[in-house]
Formats: sequence, structure tokens, C-alpha cells
Amino acid sequence: MVEILRAADRGHTQIGWLDSWHTFSFGEYYDPSHMGFRVLRVLNDDRVRPGMGFGTHGHRDMEILSYVLEGELEHKDSMGNGSIIRPGEIQFMRAGTGVQHSEYNPSEVNGVHFLQIWIVPDRNGLQPAYAQKAFDRARAAQGLVLLASLDGRDGSVQVQRDVSVYVTQPAPGVRYILPLAPGRHAWVHVARGAAVVQGEDLAEGDAVALEGEPEVRIEGREGAEVLVFDLA
Repeated sequence: MVEILRAADRGHTQIGWLDSWHTFSFGEYYDPSHMGFRVLRVLNDDRVRPGMGFGTHGHRDMEILSYVLEGELEHKDSMGNGSIIRPGEIQFMRAGTGVQHSEYNPSEVNGVHFLQIWIVPDRNGLQPAYAQKAFDRARAAQGLVLLASLDGRDGSVQVQRDVSVYVTQPAPGVRYILPLAPGRHAWVHVARGAAVVQGEDLAEGDAVALEGEPEVRIEGREGAEVLVFDLA
């Protein structure tokens, strides 16, 4: 089964400093047919104006990934972490028993564009944790690079769920294939540019759900940057 979600069909929140598109139900956007995909609960496509951001707020019992596409994102949390997240890095926060944090655009000139991703953990009450790692962008142009996984293999961040999150940036006309083991499913999100997935033309913000497919087939178009979620 191949099911496409077009960018324009996502939920949308626009306030003075934030322009956010919601792949799944989030905040005031509610769609019972889009409550998540398997354990992928949130995929928000956020743009934040210079000098603005999300004030201190709390999370619990969720594995949270932040992936910056353009600009910089400043993170501070109640665990004592403070950092700047830039393109070419993946940030992870395990909310577990409870974490307070804030996310701001530290630039007074440039906006920040990032993806906020929530994955439901395999159990509640975990000890909160934080990680931030750079990945090889040159390798992403030559194949699929692992960003997050249950076992933390290949230098990925370790999340408490049987998922594997990949990024790829195929050049126009170049195709990469990710085999899917029996019983696995995939969510494919075009973060930037355009791509062809399972023979379907996708633009920026479009996504595809794959169930019962033996593999994910991605072919690059201009400016392609694609995230793939391999899910149990």
C-alpha cells in the first residue's frame, strides 16, 4: 500500500512569529484520520522568525528529534543542556519522566526552518536524556545516512523504540533503495526540494506512507532532502 499526503493537506498554524505545518494532529489541529503513523506521532514543519521561539514548556514520555534545515535553533532544558543546532546535525531529547525546555531562533536577521519529530517510546517513565550529533552530509548525497535507531548503531542517536530514521540527498536522476524487512513499514517525508518515491512525484512537504512494501525507492529531483522512517 502506498498512500500520499500532499503538503497542502497538512494542518497549518500561523501566528506572528511561527509558520507551522502539521503532518499529524497537533495542538488546535485535529484530524482523526491523521493521528500518527505507527509510533511516529508528530512531524511538524516549523519556520520561526528572527529572535523568536517557543518559551519554556514541558514534555514527558516522548522521544523528540529536531532536524534543522536552514538557520540555527537554540535549545535550553531543565537537564542543564544548552546548545545551538545547525544543518547537518540531529538533536534528541528523551522527555521521559518530565523535562522543561525552550527553543529559540538566536539570529536577529535570519529565520530558522526545522522539523520537530515525536516518537512514542516503548515504555513510559524513562530517565530523561539528551544527545546532539553531526552527520556526514556528503554521505547523505551518496546514499542513506542513519540519524536515529534503537541500538544507536553507525553513530546514530539512540531512541527507545524500534525505529530507524534516515536522511538522503540524492542528486537529480539518482536512485537509492532501502530494503524493508517483512512486517516493517515506512513513512517518507520530502523535507526540501522534490523527489520520486515509489514512482510518485513528490514536492517539498509531501509524504508517503508505505505498508506491505519490500523496499523504499527514492529518486532525486532538484534540491532533494528526504527523511525516511523505518518502523515496526
